[in-house]
Amino acid sequence: MKVWILSDIRLIMLGSVIIFAGFMVGGIRSSYYAQFVIQANQFDDCYDYSTGNQVKVKCSDVTQESFLYLLLSITLIGIGGVIIFKGIKGKWDQNVKNDEMLGPKNP
Repeated sequence: MKVWILSDIRLIMLGSVIIFAGFMVGGIRSSYYAQFVIQANQFDDCYDYSTGNQVKVKCSDVTQESFLYLLLSITLIGIGGVIIFKGIKGKWDQNVKNDEMLGPKNP
């Protein structure tokens, strides 16, 4: 079994991409569900107009779907944050070879 070890900067980049994906999922899906949240707050019935016709949908089902996408978005952002923290906390100075070190040398 081969263990994959990523460098610290790669972990930071990977975490940034995952956080960006979390914001994209949250932003794109929340714009779709915003109409249903407004309808649920203002009226008792929810209607979907995406097909061009008025289709009645259950407000509770649509609200539950929106919360699932919110949970997915928060999970992606949290995972990305943990990966970035692991990359920042990594071994930046411990793996530098003696001949690659910069700065004053001790005699």
